[in-house]
Amino acid sequence: MDEDFKKAAEFHGHICPGLAIGYRVAKYAKEHYPRSQDEELVCIAENSSCSIDAVQSLLGCTSGKGNLIQKDNGKQVFTFYSRDKGKALRIYFKPNILKGMDAIRKKQAEGTLSPEDKREMQAMRGAIIDAILNASDDEVLAVRDVDIPAPEKARIYPSLICQECGEGFMEILGRTAKGKILCKDCFEKIVC
Repeated sequence: MDEDFKKAAEFHGHICPGLAIGYRVAKYAKEHYPRSQDEELVCIAENSSCSIDAVQSLLGCTSGKGNLIQKDNGKQVFTFYSRDKGKALRIYFKPNILKGMDAIRKKQAEGTLSPEDKREMQAMRGAIIDAILNASDDEVLAVRDVDIPAPEKARIYPSLICQECGEGFMEILGRTAKGKILCKDCFEKIVC
């Protein structure tokens, strides 16, 4: 197992097909762009799956720094924008390798996996992870240059104190109701 994949697995907490997908995407992106120390590289992820953890681990694109943007379209698609180069690369993970798991994943979602199904799923997961890690880039990735505007840099806003719960929140996310400045949670409780 490659050191970068080990680090991604340690960061994520376990090894799974989603992590392997993110690893392959991040590994490809890393061949074209250096790891982001601050916000030089921005990832726009079109999912909210395990794959994102590999991107965070390998490329330094994180929610906390503001250079990981999630637009959950349910697709294993990642667009990497390099501020240094002023260009972007869109990487789509082709799902062909995963098709064999559709029926068993449906059972899992329904909560109807038998002990035999669980063993079968575990074996399939291992085989799929190996296939993802060992396939050629052309087999699993569709890559193209895209022209997108530079993503907005992360901003730091002043904090305000909610006049209902007393907790601090980012000013731009505040609301007003009944003459009070409120956090979103308190606003929803009062208005709804």
